[in-house]
Amino acid sequence: MLTWLQAKKPWIVPIPGTTKLAHLQENLATADLVFTAGEIQELDNAISKITIFGDRYTGEEQKRVEK
Repeated sequence: MLTWLQAKKPWIVPIPGTTKLAHLQENLATADLVFTAGEIQELDNAISKITIFGDRYTGEEQKRVEK
């Protein structure tokens, strides 16, 4: 998903966090990946079909976000 995010807009900069060296190495390897326009479209289509359930924040947290 890091490569997909970076392909969306040049100003999107994902900042992944990790506590495991193997995950850091996987994240760094994404810098060498390039998706074709067709692959980006395929991912966009698949992602658009995902139904999101539930609220992003609890009621109390939402009050703080709306300030």
